[in-house]
Amino acid sequence: MTYFWKIFRFAKPYSKYMALNIFFNVLYAFFNAFSFLVLMPMLEVLFGENRAVYSKPSFSSALDFKTYVSDRMSFEVTRYAGEDPQRALLLVISLILVTFLLKNLFNYIALFFITFLRNGILKDIRIALYNTITKMSMAHFTEKRKGDLMSRVSNDVTEIQYSFLSIIELLIREPLTITFALIMMLGISAKLTFFVLLFVPFAGILISRIGKTLQPKSNKVQIEVGEVLAKIEETISGLNIIKAFRAEGAFQAKFKNTNQRLFKLSNSLINRMNLSSPLSEFLGIGVFAVLLWYGGSLVLVEKQLNAAAFLTFLLLAYGVLTPAKGISKALYSIKKGNAAAARILEVLETPNPIVDPVNPEKKTTFSKEISFNKVSFAYEDELVIDKLNLTIPKGSSVALVGPSGGGKSTIANLVPRFYDVSEGSISIDGTDIRQFTKDNLRSLMGIVTQDSILFNDTVANNLRIAKPDATEKELKNATEIANALSFIEALPKEFETVIGDQGNKLSGGQKQRLSIARAVLKNPEILILDEATSALDTESERLVQDALIQMMKSRTSLVIAHRLSTIQNVDLIVVLQNGKITEKGTHNELIARNGTYKKLIELQSFQ
Repeated sequence: MTYFWKIFRFAKPYSKYMALNIFFNVLYAFFNAFSFLVLMPMLEVLFGENRAVYSKPSFSSALDFKTYVSDRMSFEVTRYAGEDPQRALLLVISLILVTFLLKNLFNYIALFFITFLRNGILKDIRIALYNTITKMSMAHFTEKRKGDLMSRVSNDVTEIQYSFLSIIELLIREPLTITFALIMMLGISAKLTFFVLLFVPFAGILISRIGKTLQPKSNKVQIEVGEVLAKIEETISGLNIIKAFRAEGAFQAKFKNTNQRLFKLSNSLINRMNLSSPLSEFLGIGVFAVLLWYGGSLVLVEKQLNAAAFLTFLLLAYGVLTPAKGISKALYSIKKGNAAAARILEVLETPNPIVDPVNPEKKTTFSKEISFNKVSFAYEDELVIDKLNLTIPKGSSVALVGPSGGGKSTIANLVPRFYDVSEGSISIDGTDIRQFTKDNLRSLMGIVTQDSILFNDTVANNLRIAKPDATEKELKNATEIANALSFIEALPKEFETVIGDQGNKLSGGQKQRLSIARAVLKNPEILILDEATSALDTESERLVQDALIQMMKSRTSLVIAHRLSTIQNVDLIVVLQNGKITEKGTHNELIARNGTYKKLIELQSFQ
């Protein structure tokens, strides 16, 4: 239950719905018990046990509740029906209909309000999960599988939906129903009521012991669901490679094994849950059988109860057993949902190592330089950048080149604080970037990555991610600079054309030019190009390269380059190997040095 109380904080904005639900549940519980009690005068009429009461009874104390209710009903029957049994029967039946109508009306209203409470909580949990995921550091996604996160947002939240409804019933509705029924049972016969209560703890202990095994089983099921979703997500993302290497059979076998584990775990969990209903019903019938024996002796032998009162008591006892059975089901459901709540809270309570300072500095313009001061960075225990020193003056363009794994893209990720440095510092105009808020820091930058990150939306909306209030003229200017306007105008709806999942309706070159246009639209002071032309064919590269050169002239640019032909005009080329700078200078200087850079140039000239 610990996790559920944490989830319960999401109920605060919907407290009015909870209050209304409780109020109408109280009315429902009362009329649910009272609907059985009003059957007693009908049974008395049928059995010929009804007695005439001509004076209106008065309520004196709770101890005389049974006598008062019995006398009051007899008085009303006597007053309206007189000595006519058929008329008395119709009167009592009318009372029963009204009582059941009110009971079901209040039941509906209670459920009406709990719907807003339950769905409101689910909505807020999903929003909280989504917001948390978007704020997580990039390091989190290198450690966790996306399919598992998807499972937590979908399957685990759905599990909370059913379990949360169960806990509301457990804490409010069913206990109230049992309470009112027991009060009326006590009014009919204290002996029989205490007799029934003797068996309740035994049933509760038995059901609780079985329920304790559900949470670990449910946790395993949820983890396996995450594995299934992860496999599906990976398969869809890499389907072309799977097909190209004829690996469909291998992947199908892996998915089959994962699904088989889920099948076995789900069967075990559901069969354990299904045990709750027959077990609680059998225990209830056992209590009922003993009650029939003991209550029958009170009616037939000791003459302490009449037949109508005993039958009413049995109906009330049944009214206790039904919600008790519901509570046992709710307990099972809560044990299962508690595992889902734990997985949701694990995401919500994941600390983000990339935090904003308590008293941040405000940066509106970039005026001097970006400095790397003895910067080191490691992924877990693997050192990627080793005590790097580098200065990028305002307005200059610096290219990072070198073999794969040298740390080029890592540096590009450190500048906007997608990761924080392990040692040393990165500063802008002499101020450590950790002294700015992430939002403030990233507002100065525009980024174009090697992989064109586009969304299943229109061309215009993909561009407006950089500048939401951009005008149509600004969109056209940005796409013209990126040499993208011509192909956009050839699309069926031009800027309003939906480009598909990950922009797959466009070619690789078109997607990359659109990504560049997005960066141009932002008009940033610092531009980071992480192998921005590597995905382009020769023709597209030529179209984009001129645009990049023009854009870089007025900006401070950090360029990670694979094709060395694209960076020969930059102000400084830095060669990285194993996280360290081995060479730096202009293109001509490095060629004259006859070192690593020249070897890379020669290797590419043969390609």
